[in-house]
Amino acid sequence: MYEVFAGTLLKRPEAGAVLSLVAVILFFVIFGGVDLANLLGAASWVNFAANLGIVAIPVGLLMIAGELDISIGAMIPAGSMTISIVSGYYELPIVVGILCTLGLGVLVGLINGLLTVRTSVPSLIITLATLVAMQGLVLSASVLLTGKASVPLAAPEWTKAIFGQLIGGSFQIIIFWWLAVAVLAWVVVHHTRYGNWLFAMGGDKESARNAGIPTTKMTIWLFVLSATAATFVGMCGAILFNSAQVSGGMNYIFNAIVSVVVGGVLLTGGFGSIIGIFFGTLTFAVVNQGIYFTDIDRNWSSLIIGVMLLLAVLMNNSFRSMALNYAPRKKSTSKA
Repeated sequence: MYEVFAGTLLKRPEAGAVLSLVAVILFFVIFGGVDLANLLGAASWVNFAANLGIVAIPVGLLMIAGELDISIGAMIPAGSMTISIVSGYYELPIVVGILCTLGLGVLVGLINGLLTVRTSVPSLIITLATLVAMQGLVLSASVLLTGKASVPLAAPEWTKAIFGQLIGGSFQIIIFWWLAVAVLAWVVVHHTRYGNWLFAMGGDKESARNAGIPTTKMTIWLFVLSATAATFVGMCGAILFNSAQVSGGMNYIFNAIVSVVVGGVLLTGGFGSIIGIFFGTLTFAVVNQGIYFTDIDRNWSSLIIGVMLLLAVLMNNSFRSMALNYAPRKKSTSKA
């Protein structure tokens, strides 16, 4: 019975991510002298995880489908600058700014998706081109329209209450958006036919297409979700901090991909889970922010983060191999 339970657990894509999170917390407690209560109650890593998690989930869905979107690094500042220019500099209603921001995400996502499905160019190259193009566009448009690279935004109170409020003085409201996105994605991916289509696409896109799965529409929608999620995060940041800058967002590329991989998603596609991505994001957030709660010299932070993330990924690979090779022993039977 125990072996069956253990084997079932090991086969779960999120098993390695959950154990990696536990291992990271134990490392900080044992070797870093961290007060567990202070660490778990801190807002810094939760806020970090929420902003990253909203981007990581659609990026993870794309990776499960065998694609990749790195244009998110430019779409986050593009989102924050769009709402700040429209509703801050030009003082149009905040609703117009929100619609323009999300509309920009939809437009760029459509471009990425259409280029991916209608050309033979890999999505990595397409989104790399989009990344560079959007960086230049955001900077040029900001300087041309406003004359500066930083634009203030005074959002109304109702907007702050929904998108940019601090709860308890420390926790960002975007945490609830992250949880809502995670729950919705979990339901769609693991309890509807769209999830089955997603994994089929990652396994073999040509076979999935021959089986009648609308791979073209699915791919386009996944890119739209990715770009729109990035602009949403940028928009929330601008509303929260009352300003936007053309810089920032590039770290999200590395952070999101690492979170997804730590969460058990294969770079080759066809394997992963929303719960795994969720815990992978938590693990990365604790690793990234937990160093500041320890007595460890901050100069070692990058090395520790790199080593711990590498170990987390290796742990995921080990559990995946154990799951694939696992075969429960059959009970021996003897004749009376």
